[in-house]
Amino acid sequence: MGTLLSYTSMIVGYVIQIGYTPIMIRIIGQSQYGLYNLTNSIVSYLSLFSLGFGPAYIRFYMRHRMQNDETAIKRMNGMFMSVFLLLGMIATLAGIILVSKSDFVLGSKFSKSELALAKKLMILMVANIAISFPLIPVVSYIQANERFIFQNSLTIVRQIMNPFLALPLLYAGYGSLGMILATTVISMIVGLFQIYYAITKLRFRLLWSKHDFVELKEVAIFSSFLFLNAITDQINWNVDKFIIGRYYGAVPVAIYGIAAQLNNYYLSFSTAISNVYIPRINRIVAESKVDMNHHLTDLFIKIGRVQFMVILFILLEIIFIGRPFIGFWAGKDYYNAYPILLVLIIPVTVPLIQNAGIAIQQAKNMHIFRSVLYIAIALLNALLSVVLVQKYGALGTAFATALAIVIGNIILMNWYYQKHIGLDIVKFWSSIATFIPLIIITVIFGWVTISLIDSYTIIGFIIDATLIAIVYSISLWFTVFTTEERYLFMRKLNKGRK
Repeated sequence: MGTLLSYTSMIVGYVIQIGYTPIMIRIIGQSQYGLYNLTNSIVSYLSLFSLGFGPAYIRFYMRHRMQNDETAIKRMNGMFMSVFLLLGMIATLAGIILVSKSDFVLGSKFSKSELALAKKLMILMVANIAISFPLIPVVSYIQANERFIFQNSLTIVRQIMNPFLALPLLYAGYGSLGMILATTVISMIVGLFQIYYAITKLRFRLLWSKHDFVELKEVAIFSSFLFLNAITDQINWNVDKFIIGRYYGAVPVAIYGIAAQLNNYYLSFSTAISNVYIPRINRIVAESKVDMNHHLTDLFIKIGRVQFMVILFILLEIIFIGRPFIGFWAGKDYYNAYPILLVLIIPVTVPLIQNAGIAIQQAKNMHIFRSVLYIAIALLNALLSVVLVQKYGALGTAFATALAIVIGNIILMNWYYQKHIGLDIVKFWSSIATFIPLIIITVIFGWVTISLIDSYTIIGFIIDATLIAIVYSISLWFTVFTTEERYLFMRKLNKGRK
């Protein structure tokens, strides 16, 4: 149910964004949209001040829960809240400094009016970051209790509220400032609901005194490497916009921003499944049974197959009809986002179907190698981006990101999973290899379809997308699904009908 609601919330969010984004772009213009993307990517670095403590919560919560130690949980809640209040204040102070130096940070490719707008945008974004910090322990507590229905239902409401509040502000002439203001107000409302639910329904309690400093030290050590992961993600997915902005200004950032937005949608389709299994993975590791690695491998393969079923369909649709979609959605001025999008999403598909391995590493406290490796690869990505952007523009930065993913996320991490984590990667890829006939059938059919039917017309686009989806679904059923998967699918379908 949690997974179903995750996908429901994503589909609702994407449908809303698909309708909302082109209206928003046409109201605020390409330059202001690029400026919005650039400032958002810069301010998002303030989230690094969480220092990786958020993902660490579930691991330590599960340890106390297995021992039925309610007092230890309350003490840990108080400790985490104290830490995040402190970190939130530090992040806010850093944000104030960042805003005061925004002209220097953005560089010389922007006009005075753009720099003034950027400063206002950054002030609101810093406020948004400040609100988020004290909510992290509350949200982590809800997730650790596996209340996915509440969380995902709230996400659906949030996605619906955002455009309804933002659009009137856009039409009133507030531009991108109105968008950020709407996001800030909604974040405050959603945060209050989360606090109320955690306190009244889940008995979220805090013990402010008698902090366990031994545990705090253990959490800090564990989190330090998650912090490196966060730095890696920020560099890989946000530094490109900053580099492009420094060399070319706002408009190329807007084009890259469209590709990045679609890439984010692609990423979230995979994590919606694996996120639901994080508490279960931590529970399996906490129980420490003899056949633990066998169970983790089976779960790793199960999650990976389902993820690949979903994102392979999206990937193939993007390959065949992604360019006309961008034209219909964002406008013909954004066609150049299509090759950038392909360069980003094709290599990232592999780590996406293996992201349950991240939770397994963290649960086993064996994530140090990944953290150190990824920060090295991310720095290589940033260096290559600076070199390639000067010759190939925004596409060059995308190639740098893709190369970093291939070296770090694919080659080296698969070796580490097999050699040290205890996952049977050969078995995993043997299972994924069963998708090859499906890929061949869909690719051949897709090329024939777009050759015969012009997907740059609305009717042709819908026909092409529908035919590819039908062929993919039929081929998936007959070439990929195991007997067990067919049985489970039909059982869930019948249950849904009832």
